[in-house]
Amino acid sequence: MTDNAHWVGTWTAAPAPAEGAAFSNHTLRMMPRVSIGGSTLRVRISNACGARPLAIGAARVGVRSTGPALVPGSNRRLTFGGEPRATIAAGSLVVSDPVELAFAPLSDLAVSVHLPADLPVSFGITGRYARQTNYISPPGDFAAEEVMPVGRLTDDWYFVCGIDVVAPSATGAIVAVGDSLTDANISTHDGHHSWPSQLARRLVARRGGRLMSVMNQGLGGNRILHDIRGDSGLRRFDRDVLAQPGVTHTVIMLGTNDLRNRNGKPEEEVTAAQMIAGLKQLAVRGQARGIKVVGGTLTPFENETFLPGAWNPKREAVRQEVNEWLRKTDDFDAVVDFDRALRDPDHPTRMLPIYDCGDHLHPSDLGYRTMGDAIDLSLFD
Repeated sequence: MTDNAHWVGTWTAAPAPAEGAAFSNHTLRMMPRVSIGGSTLRVRISNACGARPLAIGAARVGVRSTGPALVPGSNRRLTFGGEPRATIAAGSLVVSDPVELAFAPLSDLAVSVHLPADLPVSFGITGRYARQTNYISPPGDFAAEEVMPVGRLTDDWYFVCGIDVVAPSATGAIVAVGDSLTDANISTHDGHHSWPSQLARRLVARRGGRLMSVMNQGLGGNRILHDIRGDSGLRRFDRDVLAQPGVTHTVIMLGTNDLRNRNGKPEEEVTAAQMIAGLKQLAVRGQARGIKVVGGTLTPFENETFLPGAWNPKREAVRQEVNEWLRKTDDFDAVVDFDRALRDPDHPTRMLPIYDCGDHLHPSDLGYRTMGDAIDLSLFD
């Protein structure tokens, strides 16, 4: 690599424990949509949640055509230290060797991974929902097939956790850290409606300004302080933000699930002071690595129906206190006011109906896009 280029993450999926997944001699074909393009890439595959080593029998990357099909001639074999197979230690990941493949910004790639071993639920499958269609083959190694046979569909990511691209040295990278409101839960499948996706489209479309990639590390249910279906924000920050190739900025929108206390544990009922202390730690850790840290206010969820009873006036008061602190603090380099973008001005404890998917917690497709539009692009120049 030349001195005027470096590796930058162009797509990510935060590793977490999958729910009920199992494989045995299957090929996965995951369909990530990148943010920036390029001509040299590498793929990251995670065994973060595995109880034992994970065998990779074969892996490929190509440009997606339609469905499980690839653009003819684009399917490149991935190697790992020059070998076509790899074994990933429990809790670890593997990064492929670089491969030449030209792809455009905002295009869909296809990463195919053959899993030759028997991987029962007890193995600890690494995966999380994707809000898009991915593919699982019948038994067998079909990684090299341009049109992979499909045994079943899935709307989860499994094992594949990142794609990096060689980009000019001035290129920056934004990591979005959040929960299901960052990962765009309840949005239309295959629509790429998340606010990080909208941010990526705006950055690609703007004239001038620094070239910036966007990596979405949203994770449904995620909290600042406590683990739930994956590591807490404080626990995963080093892996999911600081370790991302080329990261220069992070936008953090975490805290709604701390308020909701899904498990109903008294010891996990949080105060504003506890949430603020956690957010300050994320800011300190990012800034210590030279990363600009942007905070995001928490959006309204009065009388949500996704988890009935999760909202109450006491928790609303905590949300308001945290948001007011975010608007005034100097601990973050900047703040995006997602709350102001989505709330009903006549009833600010709830979302404006056009921005509400209907459960009073998750935004609609328009709401997610409005969140992406609320971010000042000059923050990234």
